[in-house]
Amino acid sequence: MSEAVISGVGISDFGKFPHLTEEVLAQAAIMDALTDAGLSIKDIQAFYCGNAAGGHLPGQRVLRELHTDGQAVFNIDNACSSGATAFHLALDALRSQKHDTVLVFGMDQLSTFGGGALPLSQRDWNNRRGMVMPALYAMRARRYMHDYDVSPQVLAEVSVKNRQHGALNPIATFCKTVTVEEVLASRPIAEPLTLLQCCPAVVDGAAAVVLTTKPGKGLAKPVRVLASVVQSGVFETSAVDMTEAEITARSALMAYEQAGIAPQDLSLIELHDAFTISELLYYEALSLCGRGEAQHLLRSGATTLGGRIPVNPSGGLIAKGHPPGATGVAQMVEICEQLQQRAGKRQVAGARLGLSQVTGGGIWGVDHAACSIHIFSI
Repeated sequence: MSEAVISGVGISDFGKFPHLTEEVLAQAAIMDALTDAGLSIKDIQAFYCGNAAGGHLPGQRVLRELHTDGQAVFNIDNACSSGATAFHLALDALRSQKHDTVLVFGMDQLSTFGGGALPLSQRDWNNRRGMVMPALYAMRARRYMHDYDVSPQVLAEVSVKNRQHGALNPIATFCKTVTVEEVLASRPIAEPLTLLQCCPAVVDGAAAVVLTTKPGKGLAKPVRVLASVVQSGVFETSAVDMTEAEITARSALMAYEQAGIAPQDLSLIELHDAFTISELLYYEALSLCGRGEAQHLLRSGATTLGGRIPVNPSGGLIAKGHPPGATGVAQMVEICEQLQQRAGKRQVAGARLGLSQVTGGGIWGVDHAACSIHIFSI
């Protein structure tokens, strides 16, 4: 069986585009990915669409005007992990030889909601109590700061780093650097989190990749998929440690085993920094450092461009933006361009191995509803 590889990538600008639609953004990303792969829409045998907030039949709405031949369209909603989950299912289809060339895309248009926390089901106990994502992560931050003697400045430094990276990314929502003082002085959201420590709530964008077992026409060297893991959260009936990202730790161990690598082998990581505390928790869950050691890893410069293991060279969710359905695929686009030495001013020197991690959704009694981790090599 031939190996499945990514042969083309495409991504739209991320930002607030009320004059456009999510269909237009996705069409732009799809056409760029096809051009990058040296293919036409007719070469694609199936489409996998990740979308969290777009309503009914998002994939078909996007593809209607691209004149497909009626190929299968699969719509996947797994909250913020939608795009990465779509990729996982597409990879399974290629590995089982159902298809040899498919296209995965993700998109969302949050500007239609007008801002604020994403609307969530009021049937969930957490949401009825006001425990929306900013509140939950603020609680995690307070517990982590207490347990490991972490100052508010450390949280702010995550935002400073990622916005420095985002300033080098032409598609990022925010391309302006900030200082620790500016981050801490920005509008309070949920103590200790301030506005500049949260990913923007009004972002539109799309990303796409071509996945194939028949590479050869693309503009850049194909990228191999060493690991693909999707897991769901476990319902907990007793007290839980809010500083432990259990689902990410569990998924990471599976991914490392699949890929046959160790965390120290990685060249870069794109992870789900929806809030500054998230990045610190995921350093530890991904085994980049021990429990309570994330602040030391951050302050050493290891996770900054030029450091040992750059994290979120794209700017991450905090600077690049977070249209949920697109995020998992956008992370893959960034890693592919890094491995192919096409990342421009934010290029990670000698990048050979990259990991993407995205979680999805929160429901009462569960760390996250979903987590997707992928490992790629050149």
